[in-house]
Amino acid sequence: MKRSARILIVIVAIFGSVAAGCSPQASTAANKEAAIVVEDQPSGLKLLTLSGHAAKRLGVQTVEVTTRGSGLAIPYAAVIYDSKGGTWAYAASEALTFQRAAIAIDTIDGDEALLSDGPEAGTSVVTVGAAELYGAETGVGGGH
Repeated sequence: MKRSARILIVIVAIFGSVAAGCSPQASTAANKEAAIVVEDQPSGLKLLTLSGHAAKRLGVQTVEVTTRGSGLAIPYAAVIYDSKGGTWAYAASEALTFQRAAIAIDTIDGDEALLSDGPEAGTSVVTVGAAELYGAETGVGGGH
């Protein structure tokens, strides 16, 4: 077999296997399994509900807001800054459902943000995956 014929066969084999894996049915099933549902709320913010697969893919991790002195404390990793410098954290309203919550940072102490205002103590906030949630909410990163 000539070299050019072998290259053509490899290209066809690769293209054929990629095309087969991207069928509309497979793509739709994969999208449902990896979904982040974004819903508008009366507050103007959005509610984000993740499938289990999406949460796993993003590696979403949460911790509870704690009290420290007369204020609140969250890991600095939970803090999100918007384009206008506003400070936020993604708070869990129920399992795999999150909404951006405004926070007011008093000080940063190492890897902890001390807050004068934010979600109540005991509320779970996202420490890993918050930037991805912000992207899904605002449409940054495409796909919206």
